[in-house]
Amino acid sequence: MKRPSAKPAKESYCRKLPHLQREGKSLFVTFSTFKRWILPESVRHLVIKHCLHDHGKKFFLHGVVVMPDHVHMIITPLKDDQGVTYGLAEIMQGIKGASARSINRALGREGKVWQKEYFDRILRSYEHAESKVEYICANPVRKGLVKKVDDYPWLWRAWVEGEE
Repeated sequence: MKRPSAKPAKESYCRKLPHLQREGKSLFVTFSTFKRWILPESVRHLVIKHCLHDHGKKFFLHGVVVMPDHVHMIITPLKDDQGVTYGLAEIMQGIKGASARSINRALGREGKVWQKEYFDRILRSYEHAESKVEYICANPVRKGLVKKVDDYPWLWRAWVEGEE
């Protein structure tokens, strides 16, 4: 059975925050927990699992870090089999929706896990992308959660795990 084509990526759209997307460009994306709820450590791995679910299918995941109350990731949207680039809204709905259901199920709770919106920035150059990679990796150390980057269990990087 053939699946319907991806919802085409829009150049820009706006709800409360403006969202921009350019074909072939990587994006730095941040999304936060609802009312800055602290994600229990026991479920943070579920966020990474759901980020990895469509890695290589709808987007290329360069890296993700799950902090106590927010997530940073760098992705490059891919094209479907009809050559249509997946839209960021569709990608984010998939990650946030699936991870929220898994988190609530694991914790035996109901309710919102994520804030409705997310912040995204187009990475315009290799240097810009490199600075965001460094930011993602250093975030747990900068926040005093660990002393060394490699000690943080909720950080996934394609360039370390051999995916690039």
